[in-house]
Amino acid sequence: MLAYRHQFHAGNFADVFKHALLAQLVLAMARKDKPFLYLDTHAGIGQYDLLHEWAQKNAEHKDGVVRVWARSDVPEEMQPYFDALRTENPGGTLRFYPGSPAIVRRLIRPIDRMVLTELNPKDCEALAALYLRDRQVTVELADGYGGLNAHLPPKERRGLIFIDSSFDRAREFKRLTDALILGNRKFATGVYALWYPLMDPASMRSFERGIVATGIRKVLQVEINVFGEDWTLGMRGCGMIIVNPPFGFDAAAQAITGWLQPILANGAVPPWQVRWLVPE
Repeated sequence: MLAYRHQFHAGNFADVFKHALLAQLVLAMARKDKPFLYLDTHAGIGQYDLLHEWAQKNAEHKDGVVRVWARSDVPEEMQPYFDALRTENPGGTLRFYPGSPAIVRRLIRPIDRMVLTELNPKDCEALAALYLRDRQVTVELADGYGGLNAHLPPKERRGLIFIDSSFDRAREFKRLTDALILGNRKFATGVYALWYPLMDPASMRSFERGIVATGIRKVLQVEINVFGEDWTLGMRGCGMIIVNPPFGFDAAAQAITGWLQPILANGAVPPWQVRWLVPE
């Protein structure tokens, strides 16, 4: 995981998908007047320069954020995400991409707090510099999965836990499932958002069975496809598992994913989906 640097992938289709959904989760958490903790297990550096040589190497943002940046038909559910983009690019030219910490930071209230964990020392250093004097934000050099044990349950008794693994190691689906089990055991009322790439169909069925087998209830699954099931050159799409989603989030997820898929898809692909993998 230390070798992974998100600068190579910043602003790709997966970022657009996951960050638009994440913004809606944060806003839903903020509708109640009680404070909450936002815990980001794989936080990255917070802000990405799309002109950086690493971002330019594969230019993944061209098939992601670039496709949506200039759209005039943006639905209401996407507006918080677009507001974050505009804040990072006040001149109107897309250059900087906000990572999950930057998107969430502008949406939380003064009563809320953020804990950001990052395992790569250089990335953690950059992230810490970004929030050096911010009393609402704590940055830790740590394995994000370990952060679940260290920070749950939160003193606020409310929390949004975002697990956005790089999937650059073997058995990451199992690691993700085990993390959910641990988190739920310590903090069963928390809202958990787990991002994952769409791999071969057999692997995905195994992952879904593993989530169901945990016995955890109220599990929403959201997926977007950008390539067909026979695509082998990388991710064919991605998804998010949300445990204990706030009321109405499923409708927001449908609006977001339904708008994004035709824009981000490359040719004829399987349809997007928002479904209850495990009902309440």
